[in-house]
Amino acid sequence: MILQTKSGVRASLLGALAALAAGAGPAAAAARPLTVVELFQSQGCSSCPPANANINALADRPDLLVLSYGVTYWDNLGWKDTFASPRNTARQWAYARGLGHSNVGTPQVVLNGREDLVGTNRPGLEAAIRAATPSAAVEVVVAGDEVQVRGPAAKARPADVWLVRYDPRVEWVPIKRGENGGKTLPHRNIVKQFVRLGRWSGGAGAYRLTAPADPALSTAILVQVEDGGPVLGASKL
Repeated sequence: MILQTKSGVRASLLGALAALAAGAGPAAAAARPLTVVELFQSQGCSSCPPANANINALADRPDLLVLSYGVTYWDNLGWKDTFASPRNTARQWAYARGLGHSNVGTPQVVLNGREDLVGTNRPGLEAAIRAATPSAAVEVVVAGDEVQVRGPAAKARPADVWLVRYDPRVEWVPIKRGENGGKTLPHRNIVKQFVRLGRWSGGAGAYRLTAPADPALSTAILVQVEDGGPVLGASKL
C-alpha cells in the first residue's frame, strides 16, 4: 500500500445531511437504493490484485453499483496504469477530504461516499457492504434522455449530479514491469467517463442525458454531496 500525504485536509460531513436523508419523502423511499462501491487501485500496486478480484466478483450484483478507478501516483514506479487518469486521482483526494483522511493509498474501497476500507478481505468487504448506509436520500429516475432527481427541499450543502460510463466487460491487461510485472490482471467496471450534469439543491431537478459514444459502455447516475461527500442517490441503466 502506498500513501500520499497532503496538508490541510478537512472533514466535510455535515449534520444537515442526516436530516436530509431522514426527511426523504415517499417517492424517494419507494426506489430500491443501490450501494455504491468504488475501488481506487493501480496496476503497479502489488496489494491491489486481491481487492480488484473481490470487486470483480461483485460487479454483477443488482443491488450494487460497482466502479473501478485507476490512479496515477504509482505511474512513476515502473509501470504506467493503462486506465489511470488525473481525474480519478482527484476523485480519491476528494474522498480523503470528505472522510477526514490526510492521505490516499491503494487499494481503497469507498462505500456510498461515507466510509472506506482496504477491500482485500472478501468477508470483511461483504460485511461492510451489508452494514453500509443506503444511498436513498433522493430518487434518481432516467426517462429517455432525461435524468430526474427528486427529494426533500431541505436546505443542505449542494450536491452534484454525475453521469458515469463504465465498461462491464472483463479487460485483461498484461503487466510488463513494476511490482506486478509478469502478471495479467483482469479488470471490470472500469470508469471511462465521469461528467458533471449539474447541481441539485433539493426538490425536483431534470438533467439532459446524452447517448454514449461507445454503446458497449454501461451508464449510471450519481447524486453526491460536493467535494467527496456522501452519495445521496444512484441509478444504473
